Amino acid sequence: MSLKGRAAVVTGAGSGIGRAISLQLAKDGAAVSVWDLNAVGAKETVAMIASMAGRAMACETDVSSADAIASALANTHSDFGPVTILVNNAAITGMIPFLDMTEELWDRMMRINLKGPFLCTKAIIPDMLAAGWGRIVNISSSSAQMGVAKMAHYVTSKAGIIGFTKSLAMEYADKGITVNNIPPGYIDTPMLRATARDFEGTVASSPMKRAGKPEDIAAACSYLVSEAAGYVTGQTISVNGGRYLV
Repeated sequence: MSLKGRAAVVTGAGSGIGRAISLQLAKDGAAVSVWDLNAVGAKETVAMIASMAGRAMACETDVSSADAIASALANTHSDFGPVTILVNNAAITGMIPFLDMTEELWDRMMRINLKGPFLCTKAIIPDMLAAGWGRIVNISSSSAQMGVAKMAHYVTSKAGIIGFTKSLAMEYADKGITVNNIPPGYIDTPMLRATARDFEGTVASSPMKRAGKPEDIAAACSYLVSEAAGYVTGQTISVNGGRYLV
């Protein structure tokens, strides 16, 4: 599914799922702007794309800052032109009992996981409107579908992403812009490894008896941003190995 001539922004692309998505979109022909607060990780992703003859650039970006987003977008425009593909992937996670959860922890989670996609989308969607074509993919979480104890702030932020997706999909459905979300299941990433309480036990109890790979999410994203998915919008495309069924 060729994305030749398209420019894409992937946030949180310095590792894990965001990196896998960036690599896949580059393979599909897109020029990829890799946004991440971790400048080293972003540059590593760009180097990996360059090694396979793809086009990419790195932008050290705080997605919770409108000024940082404006700067990253200006640099992206300078190198790649208008952006018509946006993958809102940047996020943080954490586990803490609800009564121990401070207002500061709650606000930080919302600022990055929910306000970040709002700010990035608001900045980039004018490019899509001008082009009469756009693809937005928001990375939510299966935790928002199932509920997870001691993660009220994270689950709430990701449930918000699902609602955000549906609202935008309806608003821009007649403008050539599709908006969908992917809630990953148990995907083997550095972030999951750092927070998982019983990684191997959870894998053993899952229907497929294996953790997902970042590439599994990237494959779904590749479809959703393609021409082939032009009639798919407002959808939740679960990639979770059967852990949650709807």
